[in-house]
Amino acid sequence: MASALLEVRDLHAYYGKSHILQGVDLNVGAGEVVSLLGRNGVGRSTTLKAIMGEVPPKGTVRFKGTNIAGMPSYSIAQRGLGYVPENRDIFPSLTVRQNLLLGQKKAGCEGVWKMADMFERFPNLGARADTAAGVLSGGEKQMLTICRTLMGDPDLIMIDEPTEGLAPKIVELVAEYLKELKNRGVSVLLVEQKLTIALSISERCYVMGHGSIVFEGTPAALRANAEIRKEWLEV
Repeated sequence: MASALLEVRDLHAYYGKSHILQGVDLNVGAGEVVSLLGRNGVGRSTTLKAIMGEVPPKGTVRFKGTNIAGMPSYSIAQRGLGYVPENRDIFPSLTVRQNLLLGQKKAGCEGVWKMADMFERFPNLGARADTAAGVLSGGEKQMLTICRTLMGDPDLIMIDEPTEGLAPKIVELVAEYLKELKNRGVSVLLVEQKLTIALSISERCYVMGHGSIVFEGTPAALRANAEIRKEWLEV
C-alpha cells in the first residue's frame, strides 16, 4: 500500500446515547482510491463526518502525520482534507461561479485545480456559470459540490454517495471524474452504494457492518468473497 495519508484508529462516535461507530480502523494511502462499502445505516456517512469533525470523534484520526481528531472542520479543510457530503450542500442564491470561488483556500488565488478545469470537465457548469446554483439539476448540483471542494486543492477528498439519485449518463460522468482524480494524484475515500463503480475505480475497499469494519481487501478479493457480499452488501 502507498504511504499512509489518512490513518483512522479505534474511531468511535455517538448520536446521543446511540453508539454508532464502534472502533473503526482504516487507512488511505497517498494517491490511493479507497471505497467504504456497506448497507445503509451501518455508519459509513458517520465515519466521514467524524473524520471531518462534524460529529465528535473518539479515537485517533491522523492526517499527514497530525492527529486531527476533534479539530474544527474548517481547520481540517485548511490542512488539505476535502469533504463532499451526501446532501450536496451548495449556496442556492449564489451563481455557479461564485460557489466555485468560495472553494478556494485563499480568495483570488487559483491553485492546482482551476475554474477552467471544472468547466472543461463539466460543460454544463460552464454553460450555467452565471446562473443561480439553486436552479441546477440534481446531477449538476453534485458536480458543483465536487468541483467546489477541488477548488481548495485537497490532498485527499472524501465523497459520500456521489451517484445517489443521478441519471445513468451522469453516473458515468461522475465515475470518469473520480478516475481523473486518481490520475492527478488526489487520494479518495469514497462511500458508494453502486458496487460496480466502487470496485472499478478502487485499489482497496472496506466493508462496514454495525459500526465496525468487517472486511478489508482488494476489489478482486471482495468479488471472490461470496460470504461477505451476501451478509453485508447484498439486499
